[in-house]
Parts: sequence; structure tokens; C-alpha cells
Amino acid sequence: MSRLTIAIPTFRRPEDLKRAISGVLGQAAEQAGGEIVSDVEVLVIDNDAQCSGRKAALAAAADAGVAVRASADEPTAGDVSVRYVVEERPGVAAVRNRALDETTERDLLIFIDDDEEPEPGWLAALVGLQASTGCQAVAGPVIPVYEVEPEEWVRQGEFFVRKTWPTGTVRPVAASNCLLLDLGFVRRKGLRFDEAFGATGGEDTLFTRRLSAAGGVIRWCDEARVRDHVPASRLTRPWILRRQRSHAATSVRVELALAGGGAQPAIRARAAAGGLVRIVVGGLRTACGTLIGDPRHAAKGARLLARGRGILAASTGGGVHREYDH
Repeated sequence: MSRLTIAIPTFRRPEDLKRAISGVLGQAAEQAGGEIVSDVEVLVIDNDAQCSGRKAALAAAADAGVAVRASADEPTAGDVSVRYVVEERPGVAAVRNRALDETTERDLLIFIDDDEEPEPGWLAALVGLQASTGCQAVAGPVIPVYEVEPEEWVRQGEFFVRKTWPTGTVRPVAASNCLLLDLGFVRRKGLRFDEAFGATGGEDTLFTRRLSAAGGVIRWCDEARVRDHVPASRLTRPWILRRQRSHAATSVRVELALAGGGAQPAIRARAAAGGLVRIVVGGLRTACGTLIGDPRHAAKGARLLARGRGILAASTGGGVHREYDH
């Protein structure tokens, strides 16, 4: 049986964190001591030096009747526990690396974000697919749940809608907001999250691309669904388009990081050309959509335009927003 840790990185979202922990603990007891999982540890990694998540973590554990474990304690089969640590180095990559450092004696690691909530069957689906296929990673869908009803422009643009695939599909890359990792493989290949991406995001894209390049298999599990609670502050056009620009720029940075030095000029040239094309096409589609009153064309055009701006800026070393910079 596998020793499983579920890591929840957090930064100043105590109410969201408590909901995430409670949702995870509700499924952990069903798996611990079963045929696949020996014990389940929920590891909360707080990126706030003021420990703003501690109270929420302890409260969620108390509500579930689950023990809070110290690092020196060794869990036994059937145990479900919560552990809280603080990572003072800012940035999401540092937090994810802390999760790797805290799980050197564990077999499986699952990441879920602090503003997410697992749907029923999430944990069983993740560990079941990994056990049945022996793959090195499993990723699942993230479904947006809006705090307030978004405007039609947001819905038509599908800014928070992510692609899905049939269960078992092999993917070359995955996000880390719903991701299971085979820690034995990760350790053997010496994989780490690149902390140059800590403030901007994209560290998970680079990590999973490197995992695939090292021979690891990432499989999609469409039944392992989590709900992403989207606050009203993220439903504004400026926030959405800024993130589109930044994500597009970060994708170029990932390609540069993966490429050798000799290939980088060609990547930058392709990015500049591709960015310009997207800007032109996106600008025309936005204008047409606005002119005829079609929010779908206006939103899709604005998305393409924003991504083009990010890609073009990244070709010269700019374009990213430091979203996770304290």
C-alpha cells in the first residue's frame, strides 16, 4: 500500500483553506487503510510568515476529529492526520518544493489549491487510476464555481473553462491544482519546481514537461474533479486580461527554459511573429464583435489579443505579472 500526502499550499485565505481541508479529510478516511493507500496525511504549507492559515488548519482538523501530527511522528496504517508547516520563502514554487522536501519518506503526493474543493470520488479516482496503470502522474479537471454571476462577456470568453479528455488519456503536461505524483519517480529523476517561476506561476507546466521528458507518463482522470471557487475580484475584465497576457508570456518562458541556449533565438523569433499575428487577428475580432454586439466574438478576440501581447512581450524578456509575489 502507498503512503499518501495531500499538500495544500496556502497564502492568506483562511476561510478557503478550511473548506479545502474539510473536503479533503472527508474523503481521506475512506481511502486510509484500504487496498491502495496505507495512511493519508494532509500537509498544509503556509507561505505567510505570520501563520495566517494555522488557525484554519487546526479548526478543520478538530471539526473532522483528526489528529494534528508533528513532523517526527510516524503514521501507521489507517491513520488520517493533518500537518501544518510554514515556508517563508515567497513564491508558489518554493512552497511546492517544500512539499517535496517534507515527503521524502512518502510514496504519493497530491496537490490541491487552497481555493478548491474536491467533488465526491475525487481521491478514489486519482489513486485508483495511478494504481491500475502504474503511471507517474495523474491530473484531473478543475470546474469553476463563481462567487457572483459573471457578465456575459466572461461566460462567452470561457476564461475559466479548462479542457478535458477521456480518462486514461496520456498528456504531455498538467497543472498542479489537481495533480498526483509518484514520488519515487520524482526522486529518482531529481525533479524540482523551478523557483525562477515562483512569483509568476508556470512552475507546474515546466515541472510536468520535464517529468514527461524524463520518461514519466501523465494520465488524465476525468472523474477526479475539483471545484475552483472564483471570487468576484477575479471576474473583472482588467484582471482576466492581465492573467491572459501573463500566462501567455509564461508559456514562452517555459519553452526557453526547456530549450538549449542555441535554440533560444529561434524561439524568441517565433514568439515575436506569433504574438504579432495574434494581436492583429484578436484586435480585428474584438472590433467586429463589439460592432455587431456579439459578446462571444468580442471576448474571444480580446483573449487572443491579450495573449498575443504577452507572447510578443516575452520574446524580449517581458510580459509576465508577478501574481505570487508577496
